[in-house]
Amino acid sequence: MHLVVPYAAPPAEAAALPDLGLRLPHLQRLLARLSPSQRLDGALAALNLPHEHVLAACRGWPAADGRLPLAAAAAVADGLPAPVPGEGWGLLTPTHWQVGADRVLLLDPAQLHLDEDESRTLMDALRSLFEPEGWQLHWGAPLRWYAVHDSLCGLATASLDRVMGQGIEAWLPDRQAGRTLRRLQAEAQMLLYTHPVNAAREARGELPVNSFWLSGTGAAMAPATPADPPLLDDRLGAPWRAADGPAWVAAWQALDAERLADLAARAATGQPVSLTLCGARAAQRFDNPPRSTLQRLLSRWRPAAWQPLLESL
Repeated sequence: MHLVVPYAAPPAEAAALPDLGLRLPHLQRLLARLSPSQRLDGALAALNLPHEHVLAACRGWPAADGRLPLAAAAAVADGLPAPVPGEGWGLLTPTHWQVGADRVLLLDPAQLHLDEDESRTLMDALRSLFEPEGWQLHWGAPLRWYAVHDSLCGLATASLDRVMGQGIEAWLPDRQAGRTLRRLQAEAQMLLYTHPVNAAREARGELPVNSFWLSGTGAAMAPATPADPPLLDDRLGAPWRAADGPAWVAAWQALDAERLADLAARAATGQPVSLTLCGARAAQRFDNPPRSTLQRLLSRWRPAAWQPLLESL
């Protein structure tokens, strides 16, 4: 079993890790038994998050920051027909851009509380802009629309979680490569501004959908069975995105009591297990290769320094 845990590092706005009261006894047990192996050191300026690069590597995809075909893979998970290998796919997320005095912030799309009828109506309205340009649009879920176009094979885009709560300008696609997209985005903003769905939303105090964010772009890959199939547990994502330290701690402790307890039990019986912890900057993998009797004895007394580990991610 290979467990991948995104958002393992505390949210940037949360209190210091020692002050959060986090207790992870099963992680401590695991780190005493496992050995560090691969580490991915990225940067906060990378377009894709570390866990996205980890999943791409497990699937055998080329390591191309900003061009990992995550949208094509997500479309299959949403029940859409399997994309044709080589097709350019992207994830269009309906969003609210908050215009300030000196920057435009992209708010968490979850704050929209967008229902299926509203989502489908708004996406259908955008067809009049995209389809004459040769793009195809597909509905996957209220906050997941998909676009298909040849230009998306090579267009590098930033993951939504990289941009939320920040000024968007630094994360928009290259002006030359993404000029068509930027134009469509501007036209979509004008169309959405006067759309009846948004008028109704504002009348009842909801945020309007005033733009979209494109991410997960890349050429669809042929389906393959990974040699190292990962199990992704994303429960830390929602509190991390909301910068809710107490909720993040509660989610981590539940993860520790469930998934990590199971992984620790497997490791204790000598089963091959792997754990990859991911943050916003880095990812660290741990495995349990065969060890000598002396190594096993020493590991029982070795303190598991999990707090510095999480802070390094």
